[in-house]
Formats: sequence, structure tokens, C-alpha cells
Amino acid sequence: MARLDDTNLATAKEIISRYPRIKSATIPLLHLAQEQDGYVATDAMEHIAELTNTTPAQVLGTCSFYEMFKREPVGKYLVNICTNISCQIMGGEELLHHAEESLGIKGGSTTADGLFTIEDVECIAACTEAPCLQINYRYFHKISNDQFDEVIADLRSGGRTDEIPPHGTLARIRQHIPADRAAGNADPAGIPEPIWLSAPATAPPEGEKA
Repeated sequence: MARLDDTNLATAKEIISRYPRIKSATIPLLHLAQEQDGYVATDAMEHIAELTNTTPAQVLGTCSFYEMFKREPVGKYLVNICTNISCQIMGGEELLHHAEESLGIKGGSTTADGLFTIEDVECIAACTEAPCLQINYRYFHKISNDQFDEVIADLRSGGRTDEIPPHGTLARIRQHIPADRAAGNADPAGIPEPIWLSAPATAPPEGEKA
């Protein structure tokens, strides 16, 4: 799909300004791209490479390492159902099968209307609250089949938007760093790294050990 649009490009430059090394902004920029399109598009990765003075292969390497980044479109709501040991004992497998039957799709698939994608996932660190799931990485603990159906019905009708934003949105309020707290890379084109990062190491005086 698209490169970062003008609004997100301005946000990207602000994000980059926080880091002494420009390429350190790669992961936040991948999140920004996913917020824009719902997944990380190839063109967006190429744009991020330009902004961080890296290569598209390096950006892809980072993007492909983290399961949270999706490189293909997913539903507006990504449903991650845990079936690891605690959730499995407490009914996680049964919850997954119910979700598949209720939505008419298998794990790893998206509904025809583009609203829901189901994923069967490993531990999501809420073992005392089993069975649990996440929808766009927002937790639902000790959830029953009936409660699952209620949440899905609410989302279909346009409800819970204050609780669950579209896939890719990490936070409602974006952090802003004052200009005087920036690392000095607000314009990523042509601004060198701070001298304390790029200066070569000096040899110790003659007669001293390194």
C-alpha cells in the first residue's frame, strides 16, 4: 500500500528526533506504519529505510522478527486466543473452537467483511486469568463463550470503540518530546550522529594499558 502520509511523516520525524542513533527509531516507525494501514506495507518499510538511513532489508529483518507486526492485511479486530498450558487447562481450546464456529473461520483467517481475524497464540502473560484472549492487544480475562459472543456483537454494532481501537493503534494519546529534549536528529537527512557516538576511540598514552 502506501508510504507514510504527510501527517505520519511529520510524526515520524518527531519520533526520530528522540534518538541519538537514527536507526534506533525503526521499531516505533514500524508501529506508526501499522497504525496507518493496519499492517506494515512494503512501501512503508522502504520509506522507513529512507528515514532511518538503513536498507529495506534491515527494516524487513526487524519487522519479520516481531510477531506483533503484520505484513499482510488483517481484520479491523485481531483476536488472539491463548491455548498455552494454563488457558488450555481452563478451556482455551474450547474457546478457540467456539470462536471459529461463531465467526465461521479458522484460526489464521479473516471474516469476509474484514472485521475479525482469529489467531491461536502462545502465552500472553495472564496465566492467573485463564482462559484469556486479546483483541487488538487489549486483554479479556476469564472469558466465557457467552462473554466472547457479547464482545463480538458489540464490535459488530460499532460499540466499545473507547475500549478497542482499530488494529495498529497502540495508544490513544501520542507522546510528544519538547524540542529542547530531542536528541538532535529532527531532520534525518544529512544530520550526523552526535560526536560522542561517532568519534573514533583514542589510543591510550604510550606506556599505559588499554
